Parts: sequence; structure tokens; C-alpha cells
Amino acid sequence: QVQLVESGGGLVQAGGSLRLSCAASGSIFSVKTMGWYRQAPGKQREWVAAITSGGSTNYADSVKGRFTISRDNARNTVYLQMNSLKPEDTAIYYCNAITLLETYWGQGTQVTVSS
Repeated sequence: QVQLVESGGGLVQAGGSLRLSCAASGSIFSVKTMGWYRQAPGKQREWVAAITSGGSTNYADSVKGRFTISRDNARNTVYLQMNSLKPEDTAIYYCNAITLLETYWGQGTQVTVSS
């Protein structure tokens, strides 16, 4: 079992920045990849970014160049630095952790970008 707790969401003006955190606990050794997804009202959940246990990163085209995913293995925490935020980035952001057998999700954190 892996438990995930997100934090760092909030209200920010367009052009501003936020840093989301995802603290993992439990069977951390089994996690292969961690990532961030988001879900806007009335839309499907979409993938945002991912980072592997080896540190390789990938981003959705919509956030490339603006968002940065990173991890602190000593703290078992993954971060999503979000810069140049746009109103269309408004969503609930979810952290996930992928093992060989399962995918785990956090409870989500709300990000609201005002125009």
C-alpha cells in the first residue's frame, strides 16, 4: 500500500506560480513512477507530468516549459512547480504513484487561476 497526500494548492492570479507537493508513505520501495493529473469541472482527468524512479521526466504539451516535476527521495515527496499559470490550468490536481501491481491516488488539491 502507498498513501499519497497532496498540498500547496490555492488561488493565484494569471501569470503567477504555485508549487504542489505530494508526500508518499507506505511501500515506497515499490513505486516505479509518480505523476500529476488534473481534472477541471466538467472535463475528464488528464495527465500533466510524470517522473520515474530514475529521474526521467515527461510533460503534457499544454504545460511543457511552464511546469516542472521533481522528486526528493529523502523526503519521499514529489513536487510540481507551476509557473506562468493560466486560467485554463484551474483544476483539482491529483498525485499518483504507479507500482508493478497497482496505481495509487491522492485526494487532490484545488488550483484556481483567476484572470
